[in-house]
Amino acid sequence: METRPVVLIIRDGWGENHNPAHDAFNAVKLAETPVADKLTAEWPRTELMACGLDVGLPEGVMGNSEVGHQNIGAGRIVDQEIVRIDKGFEMGTVKDNAILQGAFTGQSPVTLHLMGLVSDAGVHAMLEHLYGLLRLAKEAGLEKVFIHCFTDGRDTPPKSGMGYIKQIEEKCAEIGIGQIASVSGRFWAMDRDLRWDRVQKAYDCLTGRNVERTAPDASAAIQLYYDNPLDSSRNGDEFIVPTAIVGEDGKPVGTIKDGDSVIFFNFRGDRPRELTRAFINDEFDGFDRGDKLDLYYATMTDYQKGLCDKVIFNKPAKMPDILGTYVADKGIPQFRCAETEKFPHVTFFFNDYREEPLEGEDREMIPSPKEVATYDLKPEMSAYGIRDAADKAIRSGKYGLVVINFANADMVGHTGSKEAAIKACEVVDNCVGTLLEAVDAIGAAALITADHGNSDQMYVPETGSAHTAHTLNPVELVVYGKELKSLSLAQSGRLADIAPTILKLMGLEQPAAMTGANLLNS
Repeated sequence: METRPVVLIIRDGWGENHNPAHDAFNAVKLAETPVADKLTAEWPRTELMACGLDVGLPEGVMGNSEVGHQNIGAGRIVDQEIVRIDKGFEMGTVKDNAILQGAFTGQSPVTLHLMGLVSDAGVHAMLEHLYGLLRLAKEAGLEKVFIHCFTDGRDTPPKSGMGYIKQIEEKCAEIGIGQIASVSGRFWAMDRDLRWDRVQKAYDCLTGRNVERTAPDASAAIQLYYDNPLDSSRNGDEFIVPTAIVGEDGKPVGTIKDGDSVIFFNFRGDRPRELTRAFINDEFDGFDRGDKLDLYYATMTDYQKGLCDKVIFNKPAKMPDILGTYVADKGIPQFRCAETEKFPHVTFFFNDYREEPLEGEDREMIPSPKEVATYDLKPEMSAYGIRDAADKAIRSGKYGLVVINFANADMVGHTGSKEAAIKACEVVDNCVGTLLEAVDAIGAAALITADHGNSDQMYVPETGSAHTAHTLNPVELVVYGKELKSLSLAQSGRLADIAPTILKLMGLEQPAAMTGANLLNS
């Protein structure tokens, strides 16, 4: 089918911060980005909401890459799993969930372990979900419930973990059940790039196989790390070395062992997968874990098709007529490209949790650099590899839809290093310039946007600390291509409006299921 090729370039973490008081630490603005500057000044542009209700999250909750890419790919606002889980606890429907009840009625007496990210950022997990599980465990008559806290410091301020720990301890006392048994930074427990040495440290602490650090309580565990960090660039909650809480006898108070029940209460699927594999895969070669433990292991959501057979909140049916499937059904070839850190986002999440490539969909993953512990040490990441692969794909003329993600402004923004984030934005801008030349060469159109902000704020003036989280700022959408300069766009929109706009540029009719708006003014 003959259509105009469209290239979607997602500059991950590149938000539009209009607060002049933030100019001194807005890496997007501080960076020398001649390509972006020219796009903003000369081409049709608008700004899109990328957080809260506009992307199917609770009001005021920051957007994230999973949510952003799903909304972009769906062409409609997608109620996120956090919302469905909230409703399950609020309405009480989760109480009768068979998988959850199974965790409460295992070997007698039941020992239940609740593990997950202890954060209210709403990106990977929510404390209210942990509290809901504690209440239900109390109602079920359980007595031994241990909490394994994965500290954030990435989607929350770098050293906010102590406050969350105190909240949890107060809530445990209020409900009358629960004890913190370990503390581990998400750097170890929630890796997603097959860095199994990190995952092993978390696993060994959780199971008691090799406990490197101990502390008498969770607050002491955090303070111990603050006083003795890995290095000056990794001194916050994200990097807390897995630490077991020990009793007066010096032994861990609650390690995971045969016969126990475990619930991983994160709702976002990409980061719990590796640790989950270590616990439940029969054939596991990430590291030497010893014999597989005999556990009742349940996950809050379906982290990956076929990974775990005990899922408390299963995903709803796949949405019809998302951008990828609609284009595939028209027989139009597609190309998706990102580096490891964001590859699931331009494939799995963009395609509404479909694991396998669609008909006519080619994919290329560029490995993220593994030689550095944090990406501020290599702010270019693998952007040049993405640029080269995407440039080749565009110039081939084979593809009617190309989707590209540059991770730099997000992943480097998470490190809190303003200088590195500036460099990251400059690298991405240079790469975008190369791809726009390819777009011109084949007469295609391009949309340049982001899934959420991050590098647009690198400092928190109120606390005097680095800002490492996503922002609530809107993101830019620019339409680029020959004969498109005279177009105008709606004054504002949301991420769900990108797909309908792409279809309009391709000359395709918008399907009824795609309820986002075409932003091109007629």
